[in-house]
Amino acid sequence: MKAWCGILFLGLSVLAGCGAAEKEKEPVVTVQTQPADRQPISQFVSAEAVVFPLRQATVSPKITSTVADFKVQRGARVKQGQLLAILENKDLAAQAVASKGDFDQADATYAITVNAGVPQQIQKAELDAAAAKSAFDAAQKVFDSRKDLFQQGAIPRRDLDSADVALAQARSQNEQAQKQLADLQRMGKEQLLKAAEGSKESAEGHYRAATAQLSYSEIRSPIDGVVTDRPLYVGDLAVANQPILTVMDVSALVAKAHIPQVDAAQLKVGDAAQIKIEAEDPVAGRVSLVSPALDPGSTTVEVWVETRKPSPNLKPGMTVTLEMTAKTVKDAIAAPSNAIFKNAEGASYVLVAGTDKKAHQRVVQLGVRNSELTQVISGINAGDPIIVSGGYAIPDGTTIEIEKPSAGDKDGKDQPAATPEKDKD
Repeated sequence: MKAWCGILFLGLSVLAGCGAAEKEKEPVVTVQTQPADRQPISQFVSAEAVVFPLRQATVSPKITSTVADFKVQRGARVKQGQLLAILENKDLAAQAVASKGDFDQADATYAITVNAGVPQQIQKAELDAAAAKSAFDAAQKVFDSRKDLFQQGAIPRRDLDSADVALAQARSQNEQAQKQLADLQRMGKEQLLKAAEGSKESAEGHYRAATAQLSYSEIRSPIDGVVTDRPLYVGDLAVANQPILTVMDVSALVAKAHIPQVDAAQLKVGDAAQIKIEAEDPVAGRVSLVSPALDPGSTTVEVWVETRKPSPNLKPGMTVTLEMTAKTVKDAIAAPSNAIFKNAEGASYVLVAGTDKKAHQRVVQLGVRNSELTQVISGINAGDPIIVSGGYAIPDGTTIEIEKPSAGDKDGKDQPAATPEKDKD
């Protein structure tokens, strides 16, 4: 009997030992936590873009002529109105001088007409006409008298011819004087002024046209900027309306991107943005344009980000990355984005380290998010310890051991490569 009791006691001891061993095999997962705190969270829209100057001028001559001189080289900084090049212009200069002379003459005639009183002119014309008429009558009487004497043989032929010539001259002078008087009486001062003014304006128009043609031989910069292209050399033929210089204003640059409609709907003019260059510090900018129309080829929306203080390393033609702030919540309960997962039903959840040393799943409602932080609208409270490392795919209620992250460790480095919730969306 004592033997059986011993055997029974030994069996119970073995079973008790096996139960304790199985209990000790319950998994314990080492995790790291971070409290959910309140802080601002911004949602970003990212896109690739190409950099353009805010202003650019392709300078073309209005006339065809040979390049006489270039005043700038490629890379030179220029001011608006600065002389860039000169075309051959000797023929145009001569035309301008001739037109200036015609204008000066017409201007002087107009001044004389304005200052001279028409009544005085008419009075003078009347006196001239009367004198011319008297001279003509006298010449006619002399001619008639000498004609009679010649027919009587009292004078030679040359005396009659002389009287005939004098009569013809007197007749011509009389006709001119009578016509001038009639014209003055008919036209009056207003018409005379109009005629003189018209002649002056016509001459002035020709002069201005010649001066403009001459000015076209001087190529000037329409904007402040940098000369980025100069394809011709001195002696080459510059053809009208064909570019000979390109000037870019690089004091302000614009990065232009085409982004999906859904992302563009979150943006507005004035939103803060960053222009990111590889291996360089980001350049601050702002959204300056959200196109109201879709690109017909790609059904995307064109968005511009402008920077007024560009980095010297940011150059037109570069491909960059834009990060535009679409929305900001100033006082949000924030959880690390890589600590948010989805369950089998598709709901988002986080793992909270409980006081019972177990991991507890909390289904959460999310708001604004970015690559680092996500707003949690409901499901957790500020200060709750969120498991940020080691919690991927562990079941609800798993026993955990919390460790402090060592220097240089990053959140989530111990997690498997499987994607968190933000990458599954």
